Amino acid sequence: MKEIVKINLDNEMDLILAHKRAMKIAEMCGMPSSAQTRFSTAVSEVARCSIAKGKNSVLRIGINVLRPSHKEILAVLTDDVDLKKCNPEAYQYAAKISGNIEYSYSDNQSVTTLSQTVAAPGLLSDIKIKSLVDYFKYEPPLSPYDEIRKKNIELIALSEKLGESENRYRQLANTLPVLISVVNERNHVLIANDSLKDYVQQPFTVFDKKTLATFIHPDDLDEINEGWSKAKKDRSDFFGETRIKKDSEYVWHLISIIPNKAEDGSFNSWLVYFVDINAQKTVVETLKDNSELKMIQQELENANSKLLFKNKELEQFAFIASHDLQEPLRKILIMLSRAAEFLTEEQRKQYYFDKITLAAGRLSTLISDVLNYSRIDNKLQNLQELDLNHIITETISDLSLVIEEKNALITVEALPRVSGVSSQLRQLFYNLINNALKFNTSQPSIIISSALSDNFKTDKLSPVGNFYVISVSDNGIGMDNEYSGRIFDMFQRLHQRDQFGGNGIGLALCKRIIENHGGVINFTSKPDEGTTFWIYLPKRD
Repeated sequence: MKEIVKINLDNEMDLILAHKRAMKIAEMCGMPSSAQTRFSTAVSEVARCSIAKGKNSVLRIGINVLRPSHKEILAVLTDDVDLKKCNPEAYQYAAKISGNIEYSYSDNQSVTTLSQTVAAPGLLSDIKIKSLVDYFKYEPPLSPYDEIRKKNIELIALSEKLGESENRYRQLANTLPVLISVVNERNHVLIANDSLKDYVQQPFTVFDKKTLATFIHPDDLDEINEGWSKAKKDRSDFFGETRIKKDSEYVWHLISIIPNKAEDGSFNSWLVYFVDINAQKTVVETLKDNSELKMIQQELENANSKLLFKNKELEQFAFIASHDLQEPLRKILIMLSRAAEFLTEEQRKQYYFDKITLAAGRLSTLISDVLNYSRIDNKLQNLQELDLNHIITETISDLSLVIEEKNALITVEALPRVSGVSSQLRQLFYNLINNALKFNTSQPSIIISSALSDNFKTDKLSPVGNFYVISVSDNGIGMDNEYSGRIFDMFQRLHQRDQFGGNGIGLALCKRIIENHGGVINFTSKPDEGTTFWIYLPKRD
């Protein structure tokens, strides 16, 4: 329904309005006089019942377009009372004269709908319907009561909007970490947010030298007082720095005084706010008085520039290594493979063929591992929400041949969703699970589980904060804790190559991936009893 008029039914004057509005709308829709009278009388009858017995009664009259060739006038009356039960005779009479009346009552609300088909729907276009809305919107009052009622409704609506706007402003001002107040020309504080009241811990009703002296540093009073006087005189801004007393100390703040301009261009108040700049001020003062620190800062900037340059060189090296080193090595391996086809087993041993092939394979793996390490970016820019259960499933699938060969038992408990880079986390768990399978002389048993860092601490090196703790435990050969200081360093091996394979880069890569995600990795282990790696990943809200 396209609403044309809305009437709150409170007294007999509203009943007259309802009757006249219904009659006028029926007339403007081209209905015959008899139909106009029946429709408006039926509306008046249910409206009278609502005024007498109802509560929170609202009448809406509009046009309902069922289809271009079928349009009708609707009068919908809502009420918090079961009106038909209160006065069934009125509804019988309304139904008798109108013929089209529907009624329902549920959830403590009654809805009465009266309808009247428009005889010439083609004449009632959208433009015509809009003109009806505008007509009643700007219609002169039918009586002094109608005029007063319209004004009251407008004032109530404006008052509600003003109240909502003021509440939003107060909520915004109270949530900002800024001390805010509004002061008029007579130095009276019109508004002060909660942050300011809590900070000064006393009533703040007047913006004058006497009041300011209770929380402003004595050396700053004259400057602020002169700035305030000049701002009032010239209708201008004032900015300065001052120290505000907080408990027993003074904290540096930036003070800003800005005139509030009214809609007519006049000035009647000023916005005064204080912003905490104590940290910046402390740094500036320290740098100003400490030439040695300035030199260190310059050296640090130079070192950062060199580091950026070295990182660029490392990226170039990664590209060169991936192509200029790997490509010749691939050709060597292919040639070795083809040459081996024409050699006997004795000749292969005589020329150390197998050792050459193994050495070339190890070199290829070493180059790949160094590349993987160098490609881990220290700045994560595209974090995604990842399901670690899915990551572990894919990793186990990648290692399925080794798992079947060693008849390993892998238990995975429910793991959380974390923010990270999928490829890096998959590489992390691949390295840890692969190590658990490799450094094991019996049937490997691996358990992967998780918990929140608030629930327990693994050791004194556990980080402080909100982390997911992922543990990867095995029953392998273990290691002495004396190696804890260097196990995550590049090219560190605890065993001879003929005992266990590898090049000492895997755990260094794991550490870099975890640090790249803002986390920590450590371990606990005992020789011949197994090892548990503890992975701390930030729990992001």
